[in-house]
Amino acid sequence: MNAGGKPPENATDLGLALSLRQARRIYISNLPTWISMGIHEHEKQARQQIIVSVDVYLDPGSRVQRDSIRETADYDAVRGDIERIAGTGHFHLQETFCERVLAACLEKPGVIAARVCSEKPDAYPDCQVGFEIFGVR
Repeated sequence: MNAGGKPPENATDLGLALSLRQARRIYISNLPTWISMGIHEHEKQARQQIIVSVDVYLDPGSRVQRDSIRETADYDAVRGDIERIAGTGHFHLQETFCERVLAACLEKPGVIAARVCSEKPDAYPDCQVGFEIFGVR
């Protein structure tokens, strides 16, 4: 089972479930973000919608004792990082964008691992395409 109580959906989730059994997780799911991204000329002309999801896994040894945001990772800060990175310029690849978001997540105190996923919902009419990366501090 993963942090949400559901069985792992893919190899990344299964590996995480086995190695981080006690981790706590905060997440941002399906955040629509407008980014200049792509290798094709038409993609360089205007920002396109990218759907971003992030899981941030927290040290299982630390617990919230005083009901204070200082005792956990703040998803407002994670969302702010996504928006800030999205606005830094053109990305040719989803991989580059996701790697930067992952690095920002792993820099946060108490974070032991993170997963970042991006999807380009308008790339094709018949399927979704995306990129996912997972990292451990």
